[in-house]
Amino acid sequence: MPETINAASTAGQGRSSDLLLRLIADSVPALMAYFDLPGLRCLFANQGYAAYNGHSTESILGLTVQEAIGDKAWQAIQPHVERSSRGEHVKYAREQTLPNGELRMIEVNLIPHFDAAQKDRQLGSFVLITDITERWRAERSVRESEERMRKFTEATDEAIVFHRDGLISDGNEALYRLTGYALHEVVGLSIFNFISPEWRAVALDYTRSGREDPYEVTIRHKDGHAIPVEVVGKTMPFHHADYRIVVVRDITARKQAQEREAFNALHDSLTQLPNRRHLMEQLAKALVRHRQDRVAVLFVNLDHFKTVNDSLGHHAGDQLLREVADRLRHCVGEADVVARLGSDEFVLVLTPIQAPEDAARVADAVLQAMRTVFTVGHLPLTMSPSIGISLFPDDGATGDALLRCADAAMQQAKDSGRGNRQFYQPGMDVRAMEVLQQERLLREAIADNAFVLHYQPQICLKDGTLRGFEALVRWRHPVRGLVGPIEFIAFAESRGLITPIGRWVLHEACRQLKAWQDEGLALVPVAVNLSALEFRQRDVAGEIAAALQATGLAPQYLEIELTESVLMHQTGQVLDTLQALKDLGVGISIDDFGTGYSSLAYLKRYPIDKLKIDRSFVMDTPGSADDVAIVTAIVQMGRSLQLKTVAEGVETAEQMALLRRLDCDLVQGHLVSEPMDAPAIRQWLLGPSARTAA
Repeated sequence: MPETINAASTAGQGRSSDLLLRLIADSVPALMAYFDLPGLRCLFANQGYAAYNGHSTESILGLTVQEAIGDKAWQAIQPHVERSSRGEHVKYAREQTLPNGELRMIEVNLIPHFDAAQKDRQLGSFVLITDITERWRAERSVRESEERMRKFTEATDEAIVFHRDGLISDGNEALYRLTGYALHEVVGLSIFNFISPEWRAVALDYTRSGREDPYEVTIRHKDGHAIPVEVVGKTMPFHHADYRIVVVRDITARKQAQEREAFNALHDSLTQLPNRRHLMEQLAKALVRHRQDRVAVLFVNLDHFKTVNDSLGHHAGDQLLREVADRLRHCVGEADVVARLGSDEFVLVLTPIQAPEDAARVADAVLQAMRTVFTVGHLPLTMSPSIGISLFPDDGATGDALLRCADAAMQQAKDSGRGNRQFYQPGMDVRAMEVLQQERLLREAIADNAFVLHYQPQICLKDGTLRGFEALVRWRHPVRGLVGPIEFIAFAESRGLITPIGRWVLHEACRQLKAWQDEGLALVPVAVNLSALEFRQRDVAGEIAAALQATGLAPQYLEIELTESVLMHQTGQVLDTLQALKDLGVGISIDDFGTGYSSLAYLKRYPIDKLKIDRSFVMDTPGSADDVAIVTAIVQMGRSLQLKTVAEGVETAEQMALLRRLDCDLVQGHLVSEPMDAPAIRQWLLGPSARTAA
């Protein structure tokens, strides 16, 4: 009886153990199973494993591995199972695609089971499957992030350095390109060892204070040369031991650009000499440094430099200015200053000098250096400068005063025949002040459009009909009243003010003629003068087209008068511009014909319509046989080239009769009508003396 009870008790304990084992196996998140050998039949599986493969815990028992998981999965794991069947603990991971299409990653452990009594006898294998999808995804994300970081660090030109407490732990390829040090050469070394000594304290303070704003230092390349860099550091927390990421950017190009910008701000771009700003700074320092000594200021201006630009073009003028700058440098000492104020104006500052004679000797050396022939575009040229000299402290105590006095002395040298030197004398600056006053007033006139056009009629000699007008600009001077062009046009060109005046004249002439035509008057062209300087500096064809469009004037009613100096430049630009004007339908006249010194070949090269005989050849006719011969030749030349001729300055009936006999086409002058403003011309057109276009 007791034996029966004990047996029953033992059996009950076994069942309880099986149930506990089942409960534990079914509760863990892993998939578990056991397959025997040699048949590889399932003797046990928890609910997770059975369900994962489409079975119950009862139906899976006795099935082989292939039958339990299917042929496709069996083909994938068969090599691993065979290794486990040979007693090897196998661990591998593989992807699984769920019926809903979701991709999961599982980790499989195949654990061999051996007989406890016979250690080398394998009874079967345990299968333990764990879903590691989240860990796999996290690791993949880290790997992808690391790969992106690797690509970024390899692609960037910015060196990236990792350090803790200043000791370098890692860096990218750009670090080697920047410094010449390979990573293994710097790991473990202090990052501050590579910073130039003069910047180490700044870098240490930056790091210790945990700053993260950009700052600039200089580092040393492996070969020893200094590299200016911009550095940005950032502290990164890591397991209670912070480290720093430092991004280092080479700013050599930026520094060079800043240096160029600083140089250009203080120097003339053409000659590389100090400009006016830099000159005044250096002059001020020189006066402080040599307050007990004498200092000389030489103001140098090239005589007739405008002729070079007009005749050979600005490229030749620039070449000449560079050569002048070189010669001036050779005339002074190392402590002296040579500067270019602009155009053809240079200033020399001599520091110090013992006596005025020292300044005179340098000025004479400059005069001699300028007299030596220049070669510009294979052409030999000679130049002469006019030089004004002022002395410190005799003539002024400031740089501005000395420069003003030297400028006044230079103007005196110009007035004294050019090509000489003059020391400043009291009263010389009156002329300079007049020039400044003239420029100020002219600038104000441009701003206020304080100009008016007068128009002089041109008539046909054969029938006396009106054939055109010449527009002549006048300045409404605030003190002197109306001032003619001869008194301010050349001055405006020399001060760079001719372009706005020329634009105003063009627009106003077109506007006024269109207004008359709208009244049924003056169906004739108006001629507008264009200087050689304007022709080169402006988009002439474009501006004329815009003026015609803005005013509504038809192109055939506009003529452009050019001097011969424009046509001396036998360049494609001149021909292209003149052809563009012809294509617009605008007429082209050569003003003051016969006073230039260019080849007459341009008469057939360029699309010209009229030749205007200069008044200097007309005024002494018919009394001067030479002038009569010149006028005759011009008229005959015009007729043979099919160009109309216009005689200017006709004031007597005898001149008119001579021109009629010579078969000149058109005349203008006081005998016909003096230039009149727009209201007077309108009355003239409406009056009994009105001319009507043929």
